[in-house]
Amino acid sequence: MKYIKWFEDLRIEDVPLVGGKNASLGEMINALTSKGILIPSGFATTADAYWLHLRENNLEDLIKNDLLKVDKKNVETLKEIGARIRKVIIDAPFPKKLSDEIVEAYKEIKERYKNSTFAVRSSATAEDLPEASFAGQQETFLNIRDEKNLLIACKKALASLFTDRAISYRIDHGFDHMKVALSVGVQQMVRSDKASSGVIFTLDTETGFKNVVLINSSYGIGESVVAGLVNPDEFYVHKETLKKGFRPMLKKHMGAKKTKIIYSDDNEKPTKTVDVSEQEQKQFSLNDDEILKLAKQALMIEEYYSEKKDQWTPMDVEWAKDGIDGKLYIVQARPETVHSRKKETVLEEYILQEKGEVIIKGKAIGRKISSGIARVIETARDMHQLKEGEILVTDMTDPDWEPIMKHAAGIVTNRGGRTCHAAIVSREIGIPAIVGTSNATSLIKTGEEVTIDCSNGEGGFIYKGQMKFEVKKTVLKEIPKISTKIMMNVANPDEAFGFALLPNDGVGLARLEFIINNSVYVHPMALVHPERVEDKDVLAKIEDLTFGYEDKKEFFIDKLAQETGTIAAAFYPKPVIVRFSDFKSNEYKKLLGGEFFEPEESNPMIGFRGASRYYHEKYEEAFALECLAMKKIREEMGLDNVKLMIPFVRTVEEAKTVIQEMAKYGLKQGENGLSVIMMCELPSNVILIEEFSKVFDGFSIGSNDLTQTTLAIDRDSDLVAPLFDERNAAVKKMMEMAIKGANKCSRPIGICGQAPSDYPEIAKFLIDCGIDSISLNPDTVLKTILALAS
Repeated sequence: MKYIKWFEDLRIEDVPLVGGKNASLGEMINALTSKGILIPSGFATTADAYWLHLRENNLEDLIKNDLLKVDKKNVETLKEIGARIRKVIIDAPFPKKLSDEIVEAYKEIKERYKNSTFAVRSSATAEDLPEASFAGQQETFLNIRDEKNLLIACKKALASLFTDRAISYRIDHGFDHMKVALSVGVQQMVRSDKASSGVIFTLDTETGFKNVVLINSSYGIGESVVAGLVNPDEFYVHKETLKKGFRPMLKKHMGAKKTKIIYSDDNEKPTKTVDVSEQEQKQFSLNDDEILKLAKQALMIEEYYSEKKDQWTPMDVEWAKDGIDGKLYIVQARPETVHSRKKETVLEEYILQEKGEVIIKGKAIGRKISSGIARVIETARDMHQLKEGEILVTDMTDPDWEPIMKHAAGIVTNRGGRTCHAAIVSREIGIPAIVGTSNATSLIKTGEEVTIDCSNGEGGFIYKGQMKFEVKKTVLKEIPKISTKIMMNVANPDEAFGFALLPNDGVGLARLEFIINNSVYVHPMALVHPERVEDKDVLAKIEDLTFGYEDKKEFFIDKLAQETGTIAAAFYPKPVIVRFSDFKSNEYKKLLGGEFFEPEESNPMIGFRGASRYYHEKYEEAFALECLAMKKIREEMGLDNVKLMIPFVRTVEEAKTVIQEMAKYGLKQGENGLSVIMMCELPSNVILIEEFSKVFDGFSIGSNDLTQTTLAIDRDSDLVAPLFDERNAAVKKMMEMAIKGANKCSRPIGICGQAPSDYPEIAKFLIDCGIDSISLNPDTVLKTILALAS
């Protein structure tokens, strides 16, 4: 056949013939099916078929002349001309030799895949630029079941080369409309309407961090995820330890998944959107084995394309699970187009200088801040109302919105996840967006001044009013090297991938209590002994949080392992020192169910905290869960860069007892390279540093508590707060003694307290004393390195 190519006969070099999408499918079918990746097959019409249809119907000059009248700034004109061109392409009869070949190929594939329906996809190409695939600019038609509707869909696909967004895209990127052709791909459909589907990126879409796979998933056909119709489930998997055979499931976020797209019996409307049951909404749309299998397949695709291009090539992959055979399929893959093109020579940091009233929260896209006048637009029909520099607020966007999105200073949507249309476009044009807010269009009013803040990890905030912010730019190659190791204090897993891009030697402090407070929410003893929780409302909240877990203790272990493991994965293989929980009793009490397990203390700062909890009957069962989570990170996830740290150790005997408790739950010091570090934050730690050196593998100075315990100042007391100063001579003497004692015993010693982040002179003093490492708050890393180097 002259105008048809089977996917099996295509290679990536055939982009000029069948476009990037179809050429990529052919390449993968030939190279990767032998490795166990399932890819539905089909056929493609060629670029010659497109030109044949135009020329036999004398459409070239008509289209060319119409396009000369396009003013991309005038949305109405663009819409009118685009509609006219599409209509003439659809109304023109297919050349008989082309329609005959399409029908012949369809009969053959129908025979090959009995009882299947088919997707008709558009794959654009530019003859003068083989890389151009114009992802997302053209139309796709699903659940095609007969010859008549196939031919209609093929013609509509050809016409979609002239959607408003495609015309606008080509103008913006300098492509000659008349040198771009369109290939139609006809591909067997996977029955994801009876299961789930979604998108995979082989990097973190917000920071460009290379060592994770991000999977978005929801029920039904994948269009709901791509178009942003739902807030999908979100999964992160660590690449390096996945390659080594571990199960590095990092963060798992459950999306709302309120609707799904399924097949319908109506040929005019072959798909329909239906509600998802509450039971299904509360469950993940993939299990762990499926998540890891998809991650492995995405990694194989990335490695194949990277090898072929001789450079790292992150991928954007669409996948689907068949609800009949239960198998996972890859239905499309193309190179990621935002971070892969960046040359990271300048680090940009957006810093909010004031905070106002939070209107609403959502998922942050990008790491920028923007402010302006809000413009709430309900439908694409009214998108022309958006003015340059306004904040677009809408339910969701689809490709029809693209001509005006580039004029916005930021985008806010009710629906969508990190891989939805609004997220992808905002990254490409370099503006911040906050998606999946649920009801931004109700809470934000047109004409209202707002600020979009995407600078603090995954959570995005929309503030009332225009907040002041600054942009700091640092040329990374100008950052000097210094001999002292510079580590970071990282509390929030959501920000770990971004922090890992800063110059660093690892993490000097990751606090478990922060993760428990912000991700687990429940007091661990309430999961061990729910029978002691006497409040029915609290029990109901715990039940809701832990839905799907028969053993509620597993919820704590999983959540703590996933969130802490995210920090470990971000910095792998550099060391990450994780400190066991160091809440005070009054802080533990604030957790769900905490009031039923915590004592009343008059001075919690020097009370039931740190090491003394871990072997005490009131908390030892909870400490067991912390240990099991850390064991999971090191052994199941393979993140053996995690070192463990014990806080507030009062005596040498207590130190030995805690080491024994850890061993009970599989955390044996020295086994599989496990190091155990002690927080050096009490006078007893400094005075007996040589004795503690016989128990621990190293030390980290906690300057906050060392100041408190040296000067006998309660950090919670406002009355004596003015006397609290880490630069006090007695505190400095304590730090100097600790460093010299550790050096004498050949034990590494660092500092993870606040002092060097706040006072560069303290950092210099510690280096002069011979400290091995300084762990800083991320926002002070660059300025401290520059200060120390000078």
